[in-house]
Amino acid sequence: MLHIQSFAFNPFSENTYVVFNDNKSAFIVDPGNFTAEENQTLQKFIEDKELKVQNILLTHAHIDHVLGLQTVYDHFEVPVLMHQLEQEILDRNPMDANRFGFFFKPFIGEIQYLEEDEILKLDDDQLKILHVPGHSPGHIAFHNEAQKFILSGDVLFEGSIGRTDLYKGNSDQLITSITSKIFPLHEETRVFNGHGNPTTVGFEKNHNPYF
Repeated sequence: MLHIQSFAFNPFSENTYVVFNDNKSAFIVDPGNFTAEENQTLQKFIEDKELKVQNILLTHAHIDHVLGLQTVYDHFEVPVLMHQLEQEILDRNPMDANRFGFFFKPFIGEIQYLEEDEILKLDDDQLKILHVPGHSPGHIAFHNEAQKFILSGDVLFEGSIGRTDLYKGNSDQLITSITSKIFPLHEETRVFNGHGNPTTVGFEKNHNPYF
């Protein structure tokens, strides 16, 4: 069985997740930890739970979702998994940081690319990769059918959708991603998104003003 712990980190209030199972195997998803205190909070949770981090997963590589990527990678020394189309987005982050008025070093570490429908395993637990572009070109989501949840990044929010005015955003793609990949899921599927409160597929299908 998988468990999900969320942390709201950095000035963008980005949701960082730790997904772990009863065997203490874990993924870190979208490490947005930015300050020394946030780094300590994340590491302390993992240490207190005695978790064994297997990989770092990125729904996408916008700067608010990777502010802690180098720190987490250096500490746990496990590969980063993301879609290949996000490499350009990741590489642009030092330039994007300058626009926000701070310095950000290029990421240095092992990256492995994920594909649509690929299955990630934590022992007997599984996450299926859904390619859901629109907010960014290589945006992916991680779906667990057995427990009815999806880690959706910045695609679908409570009563809203991801912005598409950023580099290589595409509003038509985003709407298509949601209607063709997320809305067909079971209505009770919990949506753990990149900012704000979790929601459900059924609630958004019936109440989201964008649909």
